[in-house]
Amino acid sequence: MATLSLDKVSKRFGETEVLHGIDLEIADQEFVVFVGPSGCGKSTLLRLIAGLEPISGGTLRVNDADMTRVPPARRDIAMVFQSYALYPHMDVYENMAFGVRILGLTKDEIDGRVHEAARMLQLEPLLKRKPRELSGGQRQRVAIGRAITRKPKVFLLDEPLSNLDAALRSQVRLEIARLHREIGGTMIYVTHDQIEAMTLADKIVVMNEGRIEQVGSPRELYETPANAFVGTFIGSPKMTLVTARREGRRFSLSDGGAIEADAPADAKGDVMLGMRPDALTLTRDRTAEGFEAETVYTEYLGNEAYAYVRLADGTMAAVAVPPNEDYGPDEPVRVQARSGMLHFFDPESGRRLRHGSLADERGDFNRVEQARR
Repeated sequence: MATLSLDKVSKRFGETEVLHGIDLEIADQEFVVFVGPSGCGKSTLLRLIAGLEPISGGTLRVNDADMTRVPPARRDIAMVFQSYALYPHMDVYENMAFGVRILGLTKDEIDGRVHEAARMLQLEPLLKRKPRELSGGQRQRVAIGRAITRKPKVFLLDEPLSNLDAALRSQVRLEIARLHREIGGTMIYVTHDQIEAMTLADKIVVMNEGRIEQVGSPRELYETPANAFVGTFIGSPKMTLVTARREGRRFSLSDGGAIEADAPADAKGDVMLGMRPDALTLTRDRTAEGFEAETVYTEYLGNEAYAYVRLADGTMAAVAVPPNEDYGPDEPVRVQARSGMLHFFDPESGRRLRHGSLADERGDFNRVEQARR
């Protein structure tokens, strides 16, 4: 299929620069997901790759061929939009065939491609229907099928599930994952939904304010976030951040208790602690070691539950609790932490403070997780 290389790619609208020197390598047949908050530049970057917006600076290469100034129609890239963009007067077959008719293929070749895509997406019974006769999930599958029939080098998907309800998002997400395995294409997928990112991606690109914060596998980003922004953006409920005073192995909040943990070698003075819900536990023993807190509410999700507590400094923290435990509002508790599962960041820059190499850190994290289970 295709490899992509972005070298110092930037984008300006007038005097405003919205993408700042993006460097990124995407391997053949890789499923890459761009994530980040609204306005971070992920959809703009996708449009630059597609050729729908001109690149202001830098170079885009596909299979080592410079595509920076090549028109969209000659890039051999197909894009699936958030809004489906189907032709309302055409049936499903014609919508899927439209993109390949301009390629000069024979009628039999077009018919073969359409039926092959329809089979993959389970659209064969719907080929004679108009878009208005389809559900939202079916329309999105038609839009994906239209891209498949072109057999492009690269598939681009811009928040394709955002218009679907929760049940349909889950269903179509599974279909996209299966489709990637079946056709083996290079796919770039934009979303603000981290569940989509974590379940679909071979590699996640976390963006913020027009820059890449970190690139890695879902496991790498969850276990070893490069900075506090990535730590809080990846994971649900999100990581809690508190600034604590370090005294040896002891980390304390002002008038709010303390926990003990092994600190990174480069931690000096105050540190920013990153605490995921599964790294924390609650106890009603007010004489126990831990951060002082009081409960706000409990979120029961069936096989899991989270208690939301307010620490002494006012920070809200999510704590994973057994589903059969019930905490009332304003109940005084102590928040305790599993030392090997805490994250440490510099309070000024937000960068990760490391105990050792990333490989060592991931190994330590996995050993703690296995012991806990």
